[in-house]
Amino acid sequence: MPNQQSKLLVVGSLAYDSIETPAGSVERTLGGSANYFSLAASLFTQVRVVGVVGEDYADSDYQLLKSRGVELEGVTKVPGKTFFWKGKYEGDLNEAKTLKTDLNVFEIFNPQLPKTYVDSDFVFLANIDPVLQLQVLEQIQKPKYVGMDTMNFWISSKKQDLLKTVSKVDIILMNETEAMDLTGAENGISAAQRITEMGPSSVVIKRGEYGFVLYSKNEGFFILPAMPMGHVVDPTGAGDTFAGGFWGYLSSQGRRPTFHDLKLACLHGTVTASFTIQDFGVGKIKNVTKQDFDKRRQEYEKVVSFA
Repeated sequence: MPNQQSKLLVVGSLAYDSIETPAGSVERTLGGSANYFSLAASLFTQVRVVGVVGEDYADSDYQLLKSRGVELEGVTKVPGKTFFWKGKYEGDLNEAKTLKTDLNVFEIFNPQLPKTYVDSDFVFLANIDPVLQLQVLEQIQKPKYVGMDTMNFWISSKKQDLLKTVSKVDIILMNETEAMDLTGAENGISAAQRITEMGPSSVVIKRGEYGFVLYSKNEGFFILPAMPMGHVVDPTGAGDTFAGGFWGYLSSQGRRPTFHDLKLACLHGTVTASFTIQDFGVGKIKNVTKQDFDKRRQEYEKVVSFA
């Protein structure tokens, strides 16, 4: 059962996506970082969401999150349409070509935490404006562990604001290209080391089908591959699902994490992400049970074990 004592807060996007991959296409499927994150993390812990949606956000999508025990007091519905993204994957499934982005109500997102959220123990600032990420942090009382994600757009357009936020968190989860852009490093290994000089004590570099790199300033590196999957339907949201599994595990432990905890969190993230890529949008992860996770975790541990 998810840990009900430790509270995990995510602040991010709730969206609809239209996606085309070599496996097919789908129109207006549920997406957004906070949705992927919450569905994954709720396997292990209690999740609180802060986000904004438009009048077109379906009641069934609210109910999906509620059915997983996700707290939605921090989700605001305002006049207008929900954030929408349209993308296409061609030869390289690690990189999507953006065809359309309609920020809609997300453009005026001003995250205000309900009073019941300010005592959150674990906080993940998903990919939003770094000014808003810092605004959220200023509303939290005494978090045990704080992390963030970002993207190339913020690195190029608001780097100084981003660096302020980076200096306030314990860990960053970001993809390899973004890490290299942020630091000017020539590879993910060097980028991870440079990021810890900016404030965070640890970094996770997400490398898609090649797995991840975890680096701790005090403990060094830990690297594992992704779960081998012969057929990928849609990689959208895999990174957010990884983050959900990662933070869900940390929250379930209820303490400030050790390096060993971070290793196991990466394992949980990798396994949960392997479900997301098997269907469009949240089609697969929304139905995954703890039993499904445990079975696949056993399979993954066989892949990476050399004892």
